[in-house]
Amino acid sequence: MSDPNAPMYYKGIYHIFYQYNPKGAVWGNIVWAHAVSKDLISWKILKKPAIFPSKSFDKYGTWSGSGTIGPDNKPIIFYTGVIDTKQTQVQAYAVPKDLSDPYLSTWVRPERGNPIAMVSDDLGVNKTAYRDPSTAWLGRDGQWRMLVGSRWNKKGFAVLYRSKDFKKWVQAKRFFHFNSKLGMFECPDFYPVSISHKNGLDNSVTNQPVKYVFKVSLDLERYDYYTLGSYNLRKDIYVPDKSSIEGFKALRYDYGNFYASKSFFDPSKNRRIVWGWANESDSSADDVSKGWSGIYAIPRKVWLDMPSGKQLMQWPVEELETLRGRKVEMSYQHVNKGEHIEIKGVTAAQADVEVKFSFSSLEKADKFDPKWDKWDAEGLCKHLGINNHGGIGPFGLLTLASSKLEEFTPVFFRIFKTHGNKHKVLMCSDARSSSLRQGDELYKPAFGGFVNVDMINNEISLRSLIDNSMIESFGAGGRTCIVSRVYPTLAVKRNAHLYVFNYGSEPLIIKSLNAWSMKAAKPMM
Repeated sequence: MSDPNAPMYYKGIYHIFYQYNPKGAVWGNIVWAHAVSKDLISWKILKKPAIFPSKSFDKYGTWSGSGTIGPDNKPIIFYTGVIDTKQTQVQAYAVPKDLSDPYLSTWVRPERGNPIAMVSDDLGVNKTAYRDPSTAWLGRDGQWRMLVGSRWNKKGFAVLYRSKDFKKWVQAKRFFHFNSKLGMFECPDFYPVSISHKNGLDNSVTNQPVKYVFKVSLDLERYDYYTLGSYNLRKDIYVPDKSSIEGFKALRYDYGNFYASKSFFDPSKNRRIVWGWANESDSSADDVSKGWSGIYAIPRKVWLDMPSGKQLMQWPVEELETLRGRKVEMSYQHVNKGEHIEIKGVTAAQADVEVKFSFSSLEKADKFDPKWDKWDAEGLCKHLGINNHGGIGPFGLLTLASSKLEEFTPVFFRIFKTHGNKHKVLMCSDARSSSLRQGDELYKPAFGGFVNVDMINNEISLRSLIDNSMIESFGAGGRTCIVSRVYPTLAVKRNAHLYVFNYGSEPLIIKSLNAWSMKAAKPMM
């Protein structure tokens, strides 16, 4: 499985569709698989694909797309169809066959009206790079709008379409947004976020003060980037804030193994939820051997960081807490330089850990070397690593660790001084020591992101969800998130251990720590 498609909530049921190969653990033979849930945790996988190649407008591929609760409160799917062996791409739609079916298990793709959009001769678009229609939204003028990602050479852009009746779609004369250096805009997502509260908003909201999020999955680097900005209703274009960097140094949902994300508005709890795909880090041969490939990160609630308004916050959906089992607590425990304290009493291979770290002083923080500006956070994590000890850090968690630390995946912070007595915080999830496996194309990166957090109280928090080969970490309440896929050989199941560690010269204080053993999610009955 790969890209999440068309997540939606309809009449008490959550739906997630996904790119899926029913014939193998590698990419190919893609259909739209379909799963349903009442709580985002326990899922039922429906036997029949929702969409599969069979029509004249999708005979050679049914690729990614989005869902919209459209006119008359009826769900509709927009997706990319491939019409020939040259991979010419068009946009098509599908609707449920029976709205009284609570699972919407059968979808139809009418011949009439399909495809809804094709590359026009004057668009200047590569016909094989024209895909991933977005969720639609209703404008103040009564017209619906949606985006399609595309590119021409290195220029990436989002093409805007409008419709008065949700059937006939007309291409706008100007691009909704573009960048001349970023390459293909895959899986574009565009939605409003409130500037006054954490609740999510429907894509079509027009009566509240908001910022807008424009997210693209950039095929050149395989990461998801977003900017915050405004929506010019008169020109129908998106304009990033001047403070919102665009490009390969832009903000990310996640600084690890997380791609092709989709968001949706959940009206049952007034929240916006984002899904992301975490691909494998081992070889295709390994995937074939184990018989499966690709998983999704835990769904996350997303909202605007306030009052700064300069980035998004993310946090695992609250329903995940229903899987919590035995709990272990610590408070006000000191960890000196070089010490490890084991968190005993939890299933370390499957755990949820929330910890708040504090320091008596940050005076020992190392100065941030100007030469490090040539690296991004990931490069700096790789350069410094866990063994380059400093004044404040590295400190954090050793996850999926073997008893003698032959294997471990550290999730940690380092704190530096910058000009004006301010601090710069680096967060890393370093897989280089995660496995003893050698020589089999195992990808073991040192992921990293900077954390925009005020260290005025000398405190910072970390939450890590650990699930056998998956580590999802949320720094400073969800300001920086990192997913890592790792494959230990020793630290497996009951042989896995979990530690708090401090490699900085300043003593660390575990102000509070709560860790839970996590039960396996059961399929929905």
